[in-house]
Amino acid sequence: MAVTQERFSQGLTYDEYKVNMTRNKDRFEANEGRLTLDPADVSVVKGLPRPLNVLVIAEDWCGDVIDNMPILGQLAKESGKLNLRVFPRDQNLDLIDQYLNQGQFRSIPVFVFFDDQFTEIGRFIERPASVTERRARKRREVYAQHPEFGSPDTPVDQLPEDVRVRLTQAITTMRDELKPTDNNEVVQELVAIVKKARG
Repeated sequence: MAVTQERFSQGLTYDEYKVNMTRNKDRFEANEGRLTLDPADVSVVKGLPRPLNVLVIAEDWCGDVIDNMPILGQLAKESGKLNLRVFPRDQNLDLIDQYLNQGQFRSIPVFVFFDDQFTEIGRFIERPASVTERRARKRREVYAQHPEFGSPDTPVDQLPEDVRVRLTQAITTMRDELKPTDNNEVVQELVAIVKKARG
């Protein structure tokens, strides 16, 4: 089922979505506050002849949404050329099931870029593959440096509380250190989609 103008218009604006967040709003806003976009990247989006419609599928409990949606929001704000509409995933299965990661996973966030006729230009799902690979490598390093965390294959909820807290802090620190590089790679993927629209 194709996304239509009518269906798209039922979504929340970026600001409405933020107002309705019940979890992680402080982290979301902290990510917005720390974000600085390269003017060259913003100018690519600003240079669009007409605004693009961007369908966003998200949930406020998801770390990748908290990391990556502020980047899209900032690109939209600074360029004035991206019309965002946000749909909570779990209430819009008809939408997410059109944009499954690897054809099977309901990964979020999903950003789908459309022209004014609602022809799809490109899509971004979850995070760049390079970010996934780098985080996995760094996560293995964290476990190697801290044998008390046990095996990376052990579910976190099976660890003793004190170990789980220390592991969570270590992973959070690692992700914060990678954030500038990760953010840049997200921006590059989004700008590459916009360049397709510019021809």
